[in-house]
Amino acid sequence: MLSRHVADKLQNYETPFYLYDIDLLRRTLESVVYESAKHNYKVHYAIKANYDDHILGIIREYGLGIDCASGNEVRKALEMGFDPKGIVYAGVGKRDKELRYAIAQKILAINCESLEELFLVDELSKEAGCKTDVALRINPDIDPKTNHCIDTGQADSKFGISYEEVLERVSDIQALENINIIGLHLHIGSQIRELHVFENMCEKVNVIVANLDSLGFNLRFVDVGGGLGINYDVPENEPIPNFASLFSIVNQYLSVGDREVHFEFGRSIVGECGELITKVLFNKTTATGRRLVIVDASMTELVRPAMYGSYHNIENITSQEELRSKYTVVGTACESTDVFDENVSLRKTKRGDLLTIKSAGAYGMSMASRYNLHDLPSAVYSDEI
Repeated sequence: MLSRHVADKLQNYETPFYLYDIDLLRRTLESVVYESAKHNYKVHYAIKANYDDHILGIIREYGLGIDCASGNEVRKALEMGFDPKGIVYAGVGKRDKELRYAIAQKILAINCESLEELFLVDELSKEAGCKTDVALRINPDIDPKTNHCIDTGQADSKFGISYEEVLERVSDIQALENINIIGLHLHIGSQIRELHVFENMCEKVNVIVANLDSLGFNLRFVDVGGGLGINYDVPENEPIPNFASLFSIVNQYLSVGDREVHFEFGRSIVGECGELITKVLFNKTTATGRRLVIVDASMTELVRPAMYGSYHNIENITSQEELRSKYTVVGTACESTDVFDENVSLRKTKRGDLLTIKSAGAYGMSMASRYNLHDLPSAVYSDEI
């Protein structure tokens, strides 16, 4: 990882901060663009993963669209210069003012996640005197073999419209006069490492599209979501996710005619390019003998471990000791769950050492908070060091 090679320079910055490897980001973008072009696939970046201006500016250079989950994300994408016709807006609970804004911007599509939302978009479009392009986000009822906290495609999930409900209300849907249903959207989950689940997804999509065709829907594109996982365990072994394999599976199993096929990647684009750099404040041993390393980062900078037990590889990048010990690395927040790792092997660690918490480029800074009135972390970019 980058931090190992620039550790001496990093000591000049106030911790904690995010370190972004811009060269790795560019190589990842080059990979996804090159591999998707082989099949003429369209790729959107899920801006919720990381909305840092410098990173967004680089992503824009590579021609990606944007996948949004809030009205403010739509606004951010537009302010950063992304083409409205490359922006899709999903999200299970969109406010009226957010929908009005998206309608006015003439984005590629609003991905409707309930029939009530679909009917509301029709009503708001009539109010605005226009027709709005939308996609139906269907819940495909697929087990993505991932953490249940980031599973979005099973039948009981809050995401998407029940396919059965769509079939029951076809006449009501087709009677809407102020929307154009131009796409189908599905997303089964995040951090998917077992790629065979995408085969099952494709087979379900084929059936859904064929049935919607027979009912008179005229779909221009099919958005099969994203969810491609990264290697949190040993990120150095796989710095760039295997986009080629995923695209190959979809190309082999998806059969939707000549429609555009869209993807939306967040974690797989920015996850590995970011590290959270933190300084050791104190060492102490509990009454039970557990050795604690207390760092100046916390769940306010990186909430994923506390929120759903996510693993991040941690390394001491400044210690010169060969001897290694087992530690529990904890943060400064006033919460017992503010723990980054309970059993990590590190070079002998002392006050003032710098640790890197790897693979933190996605859902790190974008989920940061000011709990305990902590400052938000800053960012350091490899092309500016």
